Amino acid sequence: MGRAYFGTDGIRGRVGADPMTVDFALRLASAAARVVLGDGGTVLIGKDTRVSGYMFEAALEAGFVAAGANVLLTGPLPTPAVAYMTRHLRCRLGVVISASHNVYEDNGIKFFDGEGAKLSDQLEERIEAQLSTVPLTRASRELGRARRVDSALLHYQEFCAGVLPAGVNLSGFKIVIDCANGAAYKVAPRILADLDADIVPIGCSPNGRNINDGCGSTAPQLLQLTVPGVHAHVGVAFDGDGDRVVMVDHLGRLVDGDQLLFVIAAAAKAAGSLRGPVVGTVMSNLGLEVALRRLGVDFVRAPVGDRHVLAKLKDSGGMLGGETSGHILLLDRTTTGDGLITALQVLSIMKQTGRSLAELSAGMEKLPQVLLNVEVARRFDPTAVPAIAAAVRRIEKQLQGEGRVVLRASGTEPVIRVMVEGRDAADVRGCADELADAVRTAAAPETAPI
Repeated sequence: MGRAYFGTDGIRGRVGADPMTVDFALRLASAAARVVLGDGGTVLIGKDTRVSGYMFEAALEAGFVAAGANVLLTGPLPTPAVAYMTRHLRCRLGVVISASHNVYEDNGIKFFDGEGAKLSDQLEERIEAQLSTVPLTRASRELGRARRVDSALLHYQEFCAGVLPAGVNLSGFKIVIDCANGAAYKVAPRILADLDADIVPIGCSPNGRNINDGCGSTAPQLLQLTVPGVHAHVGVAFDGDGDRVVMVDHLGRLVDGDQLLFVIAAAAKAAGSLRGPVVGTVMSNLGLEVALRRLGVDFVRAPVGDRHVLAKLKDSGGMLGGETSGHILLLDRTTTGDGLITALQVLSIMKQTGRSLAELSAGMEKLPQVLLNVEVARRFDPTAVPAIAAAVRRIEKQLQGEGRVVLRASGTEPVIRVMVEGRDAADVRGCADELADAVRTAAAPETAPI
């Protein structure tokens, strides 16, 4: 059947435009209830801090309750916390209202099953097939009930604190924490403070419209200035829904998801606890692959998207994988990407080894990599366009076997992602610009593929 609405990470779009409308959210809840819940069950609904979250929360609540499901409402809570609490409270379905790292004008909806894992493609297709059906409203005696769950934050805090080895805390660490004015703004500072860290918070004052606005993992410049400015040991930045994290060393240098994967993998290898290969994506820096090979650790690549990384981990028996963006899977700890768990893992390695983040990440040399996002009117497969394919061949020849070219349509935004990687920074930038121009030309209205 295929999926018209579900992308690589749920459903996402501009609020007020199809599909991010109240009517659609109501129909989606009813469809999900029909497919996943059948004759009833409990649904957990969490959200980030976008002002539009209130209306989508109300619409989803109405759709599920009308279909006979009980609903637990957590309010603002990181996506991985919703996954954990869905499993912890034995709910049959978890729902997150968030557009992750997007601007506040966007929003989205994604689902977790009773085990805290994202729904399969097949289930999402079945839900989409029910969207045209009139929303279900059961008789009064069969309606569900809805209530707030104020204990969710506390339960998740306890779970996160348990990630650190017994007897290890963060005393003596000064940490700047940037929560992107998003879902982690309450729970993340509390957890780090409870572990005896000295906290300097930024991006922790959401107003419904400032999520990801000049802060968080997609805009870490303020964090990079603040960490050395206040003489902190490290900085931590989450995205709007808390499933991604990047860090900043004491010198103000960004440490991205590839480098964090290396730090965690190197520590696990040294401890003898690493299982299976490390899984990255086609966008992961070649330097990660080289550094892991030097440690004797296998590295495999999956398509972009945490669901693909997870599938590859399960197929290969691995436990550690992730993306350059900081969406990291630690399957010995969680079922989904969790920015806070990842940060705590790295902080505990720093604490136990007595080494700074700069020292820990120095074992991986990043190769020059340029990623450009080319806006298009609609998504298309760039590799199927002859002019673009010819440009790729020219660039690959120029790189002389010491680089990579990746082209792909984003699963969450109307852009084509152009990535070029190689040994020489100037050559890489020139090649990326050339390829981006080829994509723009092909995407122009008079030449765009049908």
